[in-house]
Amino acid sequence: MKKLLSLILAVMMLLSVASFALAEEKQVLTVVTWDANTTPYLVAQETAFEAAYPNVDLQYIDVASQDYAIKVGTMLSGNDTSDVIMVKGDSDLLTWKQQGYAASLDEYIAKDNYDLSGLVGTEVNYNIDGQQYALPFRSDFWVLFYNKDLFDAAGVAYPTNDMTWEQYAELAKTMTKDGVYGTHYHTWLSCVANWTVCDGVNTLADLQYDDMKYFYDLYFDLEDAGATRAYSELKASGLHYSAAFANGDIAMMPMGYWYLSTLIGYNNDGVCNFNWGITAVPNAEGVAAGSTFGNLTGAMINAKAKNPDLAWTYISWLCGEEGAKATASTGTRPAYVSEDVAAIMSSVAGFPTDDASKAALLPSYVGMEWPVVDYLAQIKTIVEETHTAIMTRELTVEEGIEEMHERIEDEGLVAE
Repeated sequence: MKKLLSLILAVMMLLSVASFALAEEKQVLTVVTWDANTTPYLVAQETAFEAAYPNVDLQYIDVASQDYAIKVGTMLSGNDTSDVIMVKGDSDLLTWKQQGYAASLDEYIAKDNYDLSGLVGTEVNYNIDGQQYALPFRSDFWVLFYNKDLFDAAGVAYPTNDMTWEQYAELAKTMTKDGVYGTHYHTWLSCVANWTVCDGVNTLADLQYDDMKYFYDLYFDLEDAGATRAYSELKASGLHYSAAFANGDIAMMPMGYWYLSTLIGYNNDGVCNFNWGITAVPNAEGVAAGSTFGNLTGAMINAKAKNPDLAWTYISWLCGEEGAKATASTGTRPAYVSEDVAAIMSSVAGFPTDDASKAALLPSYVGMEWPVVDYLAQIKTIVEETHTAIMTRELTVEEGIEEMHERIEDEGLVAE
């Protein structure tokens, strides 16, 4: 019996040592990000990744959100060997690439024959000088919100996912009656003129702005018809788009997908008590239905990463369908587009139950609001300042576009 007990104890000790050894063999993957403990999608991503790769210990390095770019830049300049750096601002990636801190992903993408098609064009914004330096895992693209109750009361059919801008404008005018505004434009440039980038050709940094005229003209036609609150009124009152739509007197409103979670919260809290849905934003002539624009959050490999191959394993997972499912499970819009990901997003409590709203989660193309270029800050200043002058009618649309071109020329800027 003593021999048996000794044998059992010996086996238990061996198993304990083996388990400890296995635990010790886990590879540590370090990921620099912000608000790691308070961001639901980061928690969900960590849990899902470690479940898929049980021999990896993912450890977030939390950097303050408000100082993220500066502090990460300091870390990288100090020979930091963190494996993955999450990219908050597109211009940050450009800076880090120029400073030699970002590793090219091209060899990894080629070796794995990694399919980028699910990113519906968003990855292009992280392509610098012909090389891919990061991949996006989150994309808050724009959709069209609409008030179902107002359409039902008017006996008018809902907006559709393949509506043109002309049809949208006519629908807005039709819905404008009895104190209802057919649509709503917030004061941002994005709400009025960014639709030019949905064609996959134009960008807001290509230094040619004649294509904006169509969208400015469309807006002013709606403002003159009383189908939307005037820009001057909104600037004077400070009315925020979220409260404006929640008031229940706006039929349609183009806005970023992020507003969906706000609306769900409003419904739950009783702030608004009407039924609503979403569709794809309208499309211009020659542009595929479902084309839109948005902003990105991405991930890059530190050029001095301790575990670069493991970093790629993580990024390829995070930015692919499985990582997207983890992101979508928290109600956050991932960059990757697929039916399965859309199904998870539409299963979030409070999401509209109609098929058209679910179909709006499958954009055909997502352009970028501002591409990564060296002169981005100068371009933004010129375009946004001139936009304000156009919207206040200090300048006509034609005069404003001409001023953009003249200021670009005066700055000596040349398209890349």
